[in-house]
Amino acid sequence: MKHSFIFIVVVLLTNLAIAQAIEVCITCPISTLKEAITQANDFDTIIVKKGTYKEHSVLVDKPLTILGENYPVIDGELKGEIITIKSDNVTVDGLFIINVGTSYTEDYAAIRVKNSKNFLIQNLVLEKLFFGIYIEKSRDGKVFHNKIIGDAIEEYNSGNGIQLWYSKHVEIEHNFIQHVRDGIYLEFSDDCLIKNNVSELNVRYGLHFMFSNDDTYQDNTFENNGAGVAVMFSKRIKMYNNIFKENWGTASYGMLLKEINDAEIIGNTFEDNTIGINIEGSNRIIYKHNNFKNNGWAIKVKGACYANSFLENNFLYNSFDIAYNSNVNDNIFNKNYWSNYTGYDLDKNGIGDVPYRPVKLFSYIVNRTPETIILLRSMFIDIIDFSEKVSPVFTPDNLLDNNPRIKKITW
Repeated sequence: MKHSFIFIVVVLLTNLAIAQAIEVCITCPISTLKEAITQANDFDTIIVKKGTYKEHSVLVDKPLTILGENYPVIDGELKGEIITIKSDNVTVDGLFIINVGTSYTEDYAAIRVKNSKNFLIQNLVLEKLFFGIYIEKSRDGKVFHNKIIGDAIEEYNSGNGIQLWYSKHVEIEHNFIQHVRDGIYLEFSDDCLIKNNVSELNVRYGLHFMFSNDDTYQDNTFENNGAGVAVMFSKRIKMYNNIFKENWGTASYGMLLKEINDAEIIGNTFEDNTIGINIEGSNRIIYKHNNFKNNGWAIKVKGACYANSFLENNFLYNSFDIAYNSNVNDNIFNKNYWSNYTGYDLDKNGIGDVPYRPVKLFSYIVNRTPETIILLRSMFIDIIDFSEKVSPVFTPDNLLDNNPRIKKITW
């Protein structure tokens, strides 16, 4: 075993020792990226000088480092996919890639990583694209500090900014994504980290993932997207310190949760959304230290949502704090701050002496007859909400915060 390890180390050091740099420029002996890849040996570095290179269907089938100098332009001339990686240990850094082909049968991407591991895709600028960065059946890689700007108008003829499919252990960090279909899309991709990204002004979702377990989403901003963020059919998700903002529309949410179980949603801000979080069929989720501010509905709870805990959140100036479509409650609300709370604190311990009932009868009515929203500020609505608070009939009688905070919570 010891001799085998020594042999592997020697082979790697030998490869690194003989690795060379290959320059690509318009006037160089090697004037195309394809030609440089063909002539390169494993672990060589290809340096692409500033200029415009009209290339597509570039295949990287060996371990290489491809470095752009002063952002050379790789122009795919709308003819199809531009760069496809089918090798382990590939780095692509510092290219400006434009004009990806559009197809209704093929998901052409500016750069695709396929059946590979230990990859690094960083410092790219991608424009005039169909799909941006597409990671397929790959693992142990990083997508870092890329700028992806599409020109999507409709869902049917646009692709996603960063897409993962059947991939594992991928880090997606510090990317900026605009004007694509879904900013970041994951399907069947586990144990991934999505951190410090900005995804805004996209046609559909800023973030969309399905059937992807044990992922962490942290310190991202999802703002002004067509339908917000959709989180579906996944387990053990962690969402920390993200911002969900200005996702307005009849089918828009800060975040949609559907069939999500055993998750943590902590320290996030949901501000100026039609619905902060829309929850359906999601269980055993901890919602803690979140701010819900100026939303139409802070939280809308639909069917089959059990054993969830809403702890120490701030509900600030929402039209409706909580909406329920059932008169049965199996969830816990405790020690939240509610800006609509009008109780008192005689013992001065920071906890209201009267429990708070966050579900208004009017929200129940609006759920069934949306047109009644025009009555939102009328005195009649205040009267029926008060009567329901005193003697609940249509809303869950045990949906109470027994320890409402008197002051806004700071962490």
